Order: sequence, then C-alpha cells, then structure tokens
Amino acid sequence: MTQIATVERLLAGDYAVISVPRKSACGHDCEECAGCGVTGAAVQARAANPIGAKPGQKVVVQSDTQKMLGIVALVYLTPVVLFLVGYFATIAVASAPIRYLFGGIGFVLGILIAVAYDRRLRRQGGLRFTIVRLF
Repeated sequence: MTQIATVERLLAGDYAVISVPRKSACGHDCEECAGCGVTGAAVQARAANPIGAKPGQKVVVQSDTQKMLGIVALVYLTPVVLFLVGYFATIAVASAPIRYLFGGIGFVLGILIAVAYDRRLRRQGGLRFTIVRLF
C-alpha cells in the first residue's frame, strides 16, 4: 500500500517520523455531506528513510498490504463474527433477549480483542513504513 506523507523529523539510524493523513470511507467530500464533522486527521509513524528525505518534504511511503488487510479484518470482522457466534450458539436454548445478550457479550469481546491487538502492535512498532521516493 502506498500513501503520501510528510516528513516531520529525522531519527537516528536512517529513520524518520512521518505524518500520514488518515483515510476514511467517506472521502471527506464535506461540501456534499457535512454529516460527520471529522477533519482530515493525521497519524504519526516511524518510517525507514533510505533516500535521506528531509523534514518538511512530501514523500511516498509504502507499507505491507497483506499485514494491513489482516489488521482491517481483525478490527472489523472479529466483533461481528463473535456477535453472531454468541447469538446462534444460544438459539436452541434461550429466548430472544438472552440470545441478544450473548451476542452483545461476543461483540464486546471482539472489541476487546481488537484493542489488545492494537496495543501489542504499537509495542512492536506498528506497521512498517518505508519512504520510497519524494513526491
């Protein structure tokens, strides 16, 4: 996956802190929508800097697409799957409110799993970005 970022500052060992604009599904065409009130927030990350980019320069960064898709699947699918498991596992023995309760517990468990994975990923350094060229 390639994205455009801004180099914020240099780190030791040919690394840099970059600022990557956060993308969302809405496309941020706010003139048309004006519904969410979210601005184009940026995420800071550490990136390998083999080309020697300087602070303030716009660069093209690359990350592992396979790992990104795995993270997206975990964060979005795990709560839904666990909701369905909790709901359908109790369908033969419980009334509708109890099924929804177990589904809700499964959903919350899925959220907790996603949060725990996010914290683990941050401790390990997050996604690996590499600056490939100037923009």
